[in-house]
Amino acid sequence: MSLLDAPQYDEGRDRRRRNAIIAGVFAVLFLAWLGYHLRNYPARHAVDKFFTAIQKQDYETAYGIWFNDPAWRDHREKYSQYPYNDFYRDWGPGGEWGLVKSHAVNCSVSPSGSSGLIVQVDVNHRADHAYMWVQKSDTTLSFSPNEIDCGNWFGWLTE
Repeated sequence: MSLLDAPQYDEGRDRRRRNAIIAGVFAVLFLAWLGYHLRNYPARHAVDKFFTAIQKQDYETAYGIWFNDPAWRDHREKYSQYPYNDFYRDWGPGGEWGLVKSHAVNCSVSPSGSSGLIVQVDVNHRADHAYMWVQKSDTTLSFSPNEIDCGNWFGWLTE
């Protein structure tokens, strides 16, 4: 085959190749965004399970979620720093949040260099929010020392 016998230019082949490259770039960007957005899913899920148990008034299960220990009744002495009675006083019907009728996990932020993250929860559609600290290593819960601001939809998009 000589230069003068070169195959005819196939415009459709180049268009398909260009479209495949563009689709691949968008797919990689979307998967990166999705992975970044869901990086705190285990912690947010633990907080959601906790508030779901509180909402059902199943305080013993919630206490087990708080310490990430469903068998906490077998070794109560391990949790003498925050015994069940204190937990019930804080989270029960007479606690700060009263009877929890609804909740929504809004956002989460991991402060730089920390071993945990802060999760903001909307409880009973109140103006003030609950802030939970979730330890990354074992997903135990505690009260957060700090508050966070979830911001607008762009904050949710880039969270």
